[in-house]
Amino acid sequence: MNYRPREKFLNLPARIAKLGDLAYNLWWSWHPEGRELFIMLGGRAAWSRNGHNPVKMMQELDDSVFKLASLDPRFLRYYDAVMARFDGDMDPRSGWFCTSIADPREDTIAYFSAEYGLHHALPVYAGGLGFLAGDYLKECSDLGVPSVGIGFMYPEGYLLQRITPDGWQAGACERLDRENAPVQRLRDDDGNPLLVEIPLLGGSIYVEVWKVQVGRTDLYLMDTAVDANDPWNRSISDRLYTGDPEQRLRQEIVLGIGGIRVLKALGIEPTVLHLNEGHPAFAILERIRERVERGMDLEESEEYVRKTTVFTTHTPVPAGHDKFSFSLMEKYFGSYLSRLGISRDDFFGLGIDPRDPASGFNMTAFALRMSKHRNCVSLRHREVTRQMWRHLWPNLSEEEVPIDYVTNGIHVPTWIDRRLGNITFNQYLGRDWLEKHDNPLIWELMDEIPDEVIWKQHGRMKRALINKIKDRARLKWRDPESDSRTLMAFGTLLDPQTLTLGFARRFASYKRATLLLQDAERLRNILTHPQRPVQIIFAGKAHPDDQQSKLLLQRVFNAAADKSFEGRIAFVEDYDQYLAQYLVHGVDVWVNNPRPPMEASGTSGMKASLNGVPQLSIFDGWWVEGYNGKNGWGFEGSEGPCEVRDDRDAEAIYEILEKEVIPLYYRVDDKGVPRGWVKVMKEAIKVTGPNFTSRRMVKEYTEKFYHPAIEEVRATRICKRP
Repeated sequence: MNYRPREKFLNLPARIAKLGDLAYNLWWSWHPEGRELFIMLGGRAAWSRNGHNPVKMMQELDDSVFKLASLDPRFLRYYDAVMARFDGDMDPRSGWFCTSIADPREDTIAYFSAEYGLHHALPVYAGGLGFLAGDYLKECSDLGVPSVGIGFMYPEGYLLQRITPDGWQAGACERLDRENAPVQRLRDDDGNPLLVEIPLLGGSIYVEVWKVQVGRTDLYLMDTAVDANDPWNRSISDRLYTGDPEQRLRQEIVLGIGGIRVLKALGIEPTVLHLNEGHPAFAILERIRERVERGMDLEESEEYVRKTTVFTTHTPVPAGHDKFSFSLMEKYFGSYLSRLGISRDDFFGLGIDPRDPASGFNMTAFALRMSKHRNCVSLRHREVTRQMWRHLWPNLSEEEVPIDYVTNGIHVPTWIDRRLGNITFNQYLGRDWLEKHDNPLIWELMDEIPDEVIWKQHGRMKRALINKIKDRARLKWRDPESDSRTLMAFGTLLDPQTLTLGFARRFASYKRATLLLQDAERLRNILTHPQRPVQIIFAGKAHPDDQQSKLLLQRVFNAAADKSFEGRIAFVEDYDQYLAQYLVHGVDVWVNNPRPPMEASGTSGMKASLNGVPQLSIFDGWWVEGYNGKNGWGFEGSEGPCEVRDDRDAEAIYEILEKEVIPLYYRVDDKGVPRGWVKVMKEAIKVTGPNFTSRRMVKEYTEKFYHPAIEEVRATRICKRP
């Protein structure tokens, strides 16, 4: 298949021709030197104007810019240094996997996910699941793990959030400009777009395939909006997480079955299949079908696929798992089942939840049954999941239920503040700290960093956040529908000297964005204290079809616009990865108060803690493992009806703020440094740096699941040799 990024930029002089390769490889998104090369080429104004997207920026530049750069000794020196680093990182024979596990050229791990959050230049994500998948792919590149990603393009799937003057979310979907994004359409040997056929309801649909290069990891995105499809099939991949059950089933068929067929068209037969949630679980069926049609019997095919499948579940409540009616399943799988050699009843039995057999085909029950390697995304989540699904193994005790856990982690190069890492950590932890950041001993050197240095760096990040929020508000002022009330709500009165709490995540009811507003009078007294004021920055989006969450968002906005809070509450419109970088770097405390046990893991608090921002959180998700009594604050959730629980949990937060957080923050020495607070900041970094990163996570997946599965396959191959 043809994939030649340089052909997009035929105007590049030969001396700097590899700029085209780099522009189309998201390696630059987590390597500051790569971004700096493009900034040197076009300037910071062009970089910012084009949304930090080198493909779009280079399309805008005049040919003379490239010619001058190819003759500029300073640019060429930097170009050569960056390309040497880039080429070294692309070498498939280097990295942890090659030196510690196996030859990465012999096996492939296929990672299937409904979304990927990689960079704001490629908005094909909705939230935490996508950013986890994006961080996973980046870490696989860093470690040399032979992984390939499969997902959807979602040309209309990204919500641009717009808040009306009355606080209602009224955003529209942004159409992805694929021609100016770091993604390229694959073509066949004749130069035509590669089309892959997928059987569906007795007919066929077709997907075009787009490739995203994530370092040395390939990501393939499918798109059904092609002329070869009937009009009603072109919209299958338009939007992420549609509310229509039939359309959602069609999406999951294309994602799972279509994803395996795309890999086959590309000449890739994965050794291991890793399902990130239940959405792509039909990939299991297609792998079985391939083996059945090669002559392997059904039972043997199922066993082979089962022992090479990893299933990661993220959903801690029964209502959150995808279920499809049996009539709908029969409609779409009737003809497919004959090719599998399985009866309808036996197939339906694979997806039945014995606790609720009439509810339909449960994708999680199916994936749990058909995977040998199963995991949750935190220790607490494993406890919840074993309780939820123990009835699938009725003869085992809860502790024996074969569901393991791999706690989620974040990609350190993506989420660390550049200057904090490149200046402070390089100086005190050693210049190789980033390459060895999963070694806990490195992080013990945090105590050697002077308190003044950490506090100064945090002050810089905090000012950058507040300036960015004010810049956004200033741009909003140009909107003829904006007014002074809206501008105040958007954060124009924020003060960098004030203790700042951050709450930024998807607006879903269980995340309880309005919990801090539970007792308005008490909160008002906390925020407007004359000597020790506090301010809160909220950000997040509600699903377009979730009216209840939109009401919660409106309540937050109205509080931000309420003059009695004196501008101490801000709601920042259009939360995305770019704004998230500023928030996790710049607030003073990260607040997390979901209704337990509905937080499977949560990674936003990890990102903040990595940058020295302590978390104040209820004990749920990763915080059960992450909290050590010195790196932030935690409290147990209360029991009872939701209204009672919310009142009690809000009371717990207010008390921690009043008695612990606020006094500690404002207790400064004669140099203006809050020594006790900085101690908490350092501890937050020390705990997160080695333990809650994608490096630890990917190594754990490899050692627990991938390597055993690969070894088992190799043993089978040896046994079958004549």
